[in-house]
Amino acid sequence: MGRNVDTNHHQRAHFGFQTVEAGTKPALVRGVFRSVATRYDLMNDLMSVGIHRLWKDIFVNWLRPRTGMTLLDVAGGTGDIAFRVLHRLQDMGKNGRILICDLTPEMLAVGRDRATNSRLLSGIEWICGDAESLPFSDCSVDAYTIAFGLRNVTCIDSVLREAQRVLKPGGRFLCLEFSHVVLPHLRFLYDHYSFTILPWIGEIVTGDRCSYQYLVESIRRFPDQLTLCQRMTKAGLSLVKYKNLSGGIAAMHSAWRI
Repeated sequence: MGRNVDTNHHQRAHFGFQTVEAGTKPALVRGVFRSVATRYDLMNDLMSVGIHRLWKDIFVNWLRPRTGMTLLDVAGGTGDIAFRVLHRLQDMGKNGRILICDLTPEMLAVGRDRATNSRLLSGIEWICGDAESLPFSDCSVDAYTIAFGLRNVTCIDSVLREAQRVLKPGGRFLCLEFSHVVLPHLRFLYDHYSFTILPWIGEIVTGDRCSYQYLVESIRRFPDQLTLCQRMTKAGLSLVKYKNLSGGIAAMHSAWRI
């Protein structure tokens, strides 16, 4: 196991549009997801009008799960990606090992309950851990996925280096994240929807407007598609590329450890 911390970069961090002491951000993020955990999946459906389900299907299609693979799904607490991969393997008559690692115990609890209710009782392990200091050995996983989690970490570069560390040579990195809209007219509508409608929905459904205000702000703070490609390459990942979804509202980034 290893610890990959950039102490100079970690003095200050963004929490939405706020600047905070880096050491306080993980607790703030846990607080956000602790607050919304039980309504997180419902809010995803409401906020995206269900489109996040299509994005995740496309994401897993690009992963191309294969028999015997060990997948690490980071920030995957409620299981959306892991369940899709497990179903895909089962449909092909194959098996694999899926490790779900999430910072927030409450999100993992929701995921475990969902797994139990769906009778997905084997093939998945649930681990509470930090993406910047993963509790896994070097070269230990065949694939690493992170969906809608990278923008919430304290230091993106540390997370990318950790991903590179735990991947086996020939292993695949895949990220799905809200990104930067590339169509001007869509960008205007999306900004209005994000800053006006989404926090209001969050307040109505979860009673927590502030958490959804943070989530909207965190999207705006996230690097654009090409900048993230550059940072992935700097972290030691190779063959980096991306695909926009819904005009850049979301984007998938792919890379390999060579």
